[in-house]
Amino acid sequence: MKSFYLTDTGRVRTHNEDSVTILKNANNEYLMIVCDGMGGHRKGEVASSMAITALGSRFNKISSIGSKLDAVNWLNDNVNEINKNILEYANNNPDSMGMGTTIVVALLTHDYLIFGNIGDSSGFVMKKGQLHKVTKDHTLVNLLVQAGNLTEEEAKFHPKRNVLMKALGAANTVELDIFDVVDMTFDAILLCSDGLTNMLTKEQIEKVLNDPELEIEEKVSKLIRKCNARGGTDNISIAYLVINERSHES
Repeated sequence: MKSFYLTDTGRVRTHNEDSVTILKNANNEYLMIVCDGMGGHRKGEVASSMAITALGSRFNKISSIGSKLDAVNWLNDNVNEINKNILEYANNNPDSMGMGTTIVVALLTHDYLIFGNIGDSSGFVMKKGQLHKVTKDHTLVNLLVQAGNLTEEEAKFHPKRNVLMKALGAANTVELDIFDVVDMTFDAILLCSDGLTNMLTKEQIEKVLNDPELEIEEKVSKLIRKCNARGGTDNISIAYLVINERSHES
């Protein structure tokens, strides 16, 4: 397996509110996380950093995540605790009111892969050279699409496409959406903030990831360069884990 993660401020924002990591424990299980903070005055980065640091440190303390049910409970318990901590921080720091963060996580063991998300950071699996989105965005436009009030194409350019319906730190209770990947024949896992998916199409991302001439670090870096070449209107964060090299095949 090979993994690499990177975050970039982009070309418009003055600072980076994203946080990203990939961790491996003693049992060769992987935890991937991308968080996209919000709140301004650099407080978004506090929220995203709190989420990554807390979840990562707790993962590092365990030798194995256990069964799939154990993993789901572990994610839910920890994300709820992190949500409380973000709310408490905001209450104790008046200039931080309104801060929050999206979160998308992937937990890969020898037996299963599960994703969890709150907000609009995305989780994909790569299979035979094609990206398949696993998570679902908690955005206003996605709700409108699901209700049949907007088409997918209309949603891409909707003026309120970035309005979140759920985020860590936005409510006293929060529910992590869990996605169980039943088909384990995927070749790679990609997590990203919307700074990537708002700038590049799925096909453009696939083209870079399928380039056999590039190492994993070069692929991730190239995706960020492409986002910036198209304007880089947001922070860009990517976590990429390759299981099988055949993911280069298109």
